[in-house]
Amino acid sequence: MNPSSITGIHHVTAIADDPQGNVDFYAGLLGLRLVKRTVNFDDPSAYHLYYGDAAGSPGSIVTFFYWPGHAVRGRIGAGQTTALVFSAPVDSLDFWRDRLERNAVSVSRVSRFGEEVLSFSDPDGIPVEITAVAEDRRQGWTGAGISAAHALRGLHTAELTVRYAELTEFLLTGVMEFRLVRRDGARARFEAGPGGSGRYADVIAGPDAPVGTGGSGTIHHIAWSVPGDADQLAKQQELKSAAYQVSPVMDRDYFHSIYYRERNGILFEIATETPGFAVDEPAAELGAALKLPVMHEPARRRIEAILPPLAPARTYA
Repeated sequence: MNPSSITGIHHVTAIADDPQGNVDFYAGLLGLRLVKRTVNFDDPSAYHLYYGDAAGSPGSIVTFFYWPGHAVRGRIGAGQTTALVFSAPVDSLDFWRDRLERNAVSVSRVSRFGEEVLSFSDPDGIPVEITAVAEDRRQGWTGAGISAAHALRGLHTAELTVRYAELTEFLLTGVMEFRLVRRDGARARFEAGPGGSGRYADVIAGPDAPVGTGGSGTIHHIAWSVPGDADQLAKQQELKSAAYQVSPVMDRDYFHSIYYRERNGILFEIATETPGFAVDEPAAELGAALKLPVMHEPARRRIEAILPPLAPARTYA
């Protein structure tokens, strides 16, 4: 593996409608830790919330922008990341099915690549899956009262739905250095770095699928992880040499990012593992206070007056 290689998933960012309902679902019902409470760099009138494990480790993170659904409602389809797929202990699916159904979430169970999977939707209609994974040694967040025997341990795979699978697969196995694991019908699984849960990408060929449109209820982008700045710059140059339009490096406070679109239109990001979420608040207090990008700090009082109140996550039985 080259030093600059992508090591797996860093985070997935989606678009929701109601911040409080989102906190209740992901931090309350699913038991993830709210690791950062901040705002959208481009629109500080809207929250940007991050969920993950105890530290917000790369590969555990899901983040949300908030757009009112009545203003811009998206459609899930080709050219998007189309599900949030989490890993959980192999014997935990009965616990999760019971917990979800007890709280009025409709659940189905399927088998895929030899793994058992629970499928459901979040309050915005974003597809969510919990996959039973035996070999995942990551530790989930137990601060929400869900035991380690059941806690979600992080993202399992990135689900990429595209019309022309060969174009996305060419990028993954070329510049991005993923390896094909297996195929099953229209779905092909690839892995990065050392492989395993949190390092997969599933390419789903949907030649007749409707084209997805951005907005609330959809996933905005998928970020891949590299160890540091030098690795990111090397990958940026490789992508440019392969004729991809790549953004300059952007400082996102908790990581540095570059952005580009693969040939089917999915927005990809490459993010660094450092500096991490404890750079501006103690690790024990992650997510407790509103943290603003430096550029928006002078407008704190105005921003705090605009943002809706955000209560602690609802407690679920």
